[in-house]
Amino acid sequence: MQAQDAFKTFALNNNISEVDNIFAYDNAQQQQIMKEKPWTKDPNHFKKVRISAVALVKMVMHARSGGSIEVMGLMQGKVVGDQMIVMDAFALPVEGTETRVNAAQEGYEYMVDYVIKGKEVGRLENVIGWYHSHPGYGCWLSGIDVSTQLLNQTYQEPFCAVVIDPNRTISSGAVSLGAFRTYPESYTPPDVPQSEYQSIPLNKIEDFGVHANRYYEMDVDYFTSAMDKGVLELLWNKYWVGTLSANPILANWDYTARQIADLADKIEQSEVALSRAAPMMIGEVGKKKGGKGDASSGGELAKVSKDGCKIGVESLHGVMAQVLKNVLFNEGV
Repeated sequence: MQAQDAFKTFALNNNISEVDNIFAYDNAQQQQIMKEKPWTKDPNHFKKVRISAVALVKMVMHARSGGSIEVMGLMQGKVVGDQMIVMDAFALPVEGTETRVNAAQEGYEYMVDYVIKGKEVGRLENVIGWYHSHPGYGCWLSGIDVSTQLLNQTYQEPFCAVVIDPNRTISSGAVSLGAFRTYPESYTPPDVPQSEYQSIPLNKIEDFGVHANRYYEMDVDYFTSAMDKGVLELLWNKYWVGTLSANPILANWDYTARQIADLADKIEQSEVALSRAAPMMIGEVGKKKGGKGDASSGGELAKVSKDGCKIGVESLHGVMAQVLKNVLFNEGV
C-alpha cells in the first residue's frame, strides 16, 4: 500500500497523465510531415514536448548517476502537429565535465547502431532530440548548448533539446526539466518575453543572459500507458524502500553547501551595488514621495531574497520529511 501511495504521489507531483493511443506510429503521416517541413515556415512552430514516463525515468536516473558531471543522451519519438512526442531515451557513452559534455566519435557510432537495431525489432521512431544534465544550475541553454542544438536543427530536423537538473529534482521532489529549440541565425525574435525567474549561480549568470534570446522554451507534460503504468509500479515496488529511506538533505549536502556559498557571494555583490547606488537614491527621495525606490538595485536584492527563501524552503521540506519518518517508524519501537 505504501508503495502504491508513493507512486501516486510521484505521478501527481509531475502531472503524469495516462494516454494509450499516443503510442501508435503512423509511418505515412510522419513521412508527410517530413515532406512539408512546417517548422521551416515558423521558427516558433513547436509549442509543446510530451515525454513518456519511461523516457522520463531513464533520463532522470541517468542524470542522477552522473553526480556533478554532465551526462548526455538522445531521445526517440515523433511529431504530431505542433507537438514533439518523446517515446523513449537512451544514454550515450560520452565524457563530460562539470560544465560541458560533447559526443565523441564512439558516441555517434553507438547512436547509429542503437537506432538501426531498434528499427530491426519494430521501434520505428526516429531520433527527435538530445538531453543532458545541468547539475545544480537550472534548466537553460549555455552558449555551447545553443551551438549544438543549432547544428542539430540544421541537419537533423525536427530536433529539440532537453535539460535536466538532478540536484534540484531531489531538493524539490518534482522533476526539474526544460525543453528548448533555437532560432535560426538569420532570425531575430521581436520581443523576448521575460522568463520566470530561476536561481542561477554567479559563475553561470553571464552565459545564461548572453544567449537567452537565441532560443525559446516549450511547454512540457508527461504521459504513460496502462502497460507502462504496470511496469513502473513494479519498479516502484522494488525501489520504494530506498526512496522512503533516502534523505534529500544528506543526498544533496554538497549541492546545498554550494547554494549557500553562492548566496553569500550574491549578497556581497548586492551590498556593493547598493552602496554605489545609495547617493543617487538619497538625491531622488525628495522627487519620489511615496515612490518604490531604485528598481535596478532593488530588483537584484529581491532575486537574492528569492534564492535565500528557496534554500530555506527546500531544507525545511527535508527536515519535515525526516520528522514524519521518525514519527511513523521509530516512535513506540
